[in-house]
Amino acid sequence: MRVPFPEPGPSSDVPALFLTYLDYYRDTVADRVAGLTDAQARTPRVPSGWTPVELVKHLAFMERRWLVWGFLGEPVPDPWGDRADDRWHVAADETVADLVAALHRGGRRTREIVEATPPATPAALGGRFTDPARRPTLAAILFHVLQEYARHAGHLDIVRELADGRTGE
Repeated sequence: MRVPFPEPGPSSDVPALFLTYLDYYRDTVADRVAGLTDAQARTPRVPSGWTPVELVKHLAFMERRWLVWGFLGEPVPDPWGDRADDRWHVAADETVADLVAALHRGGRRTREIVEATPPATPAALGGRFTDPARRPTLAAILFHVLQEYARHAGHLDIVRELADGRTGE
């Protein structure tokens, strides 16, 4: 069952709002690649040349880069592992299912971080951020991650329509 669109309401619980919208867009991304054949998932449909499976991997790595390596300052193996030769890259043995599972694992980790941390908390030093004067807050990072998901979900809407005619909402 799909995560329903989070209609605006009276809530002022900013962390919960971020999590609700992130869950919705993460689910939307997973839905847009569901049912694609491996060939469709690995075929570029736009002039810039990215493929749906590459975009899913990018989103999984992006979320980890910002929240785990960035906000928490934890070391992560190969934070830019979604890139090779200055473009998104997916190895032949990486499947859509595996990458969607990684996307959801990252979402669970994001939820743990957000539920345990006030949004005004600055990112840790180390990892992605080394200048104390330029550390973003958790709220600023969440805004960035949310816009990445929303923007790329829209890209996948277009690519899915080009692949097989299926349209999003």
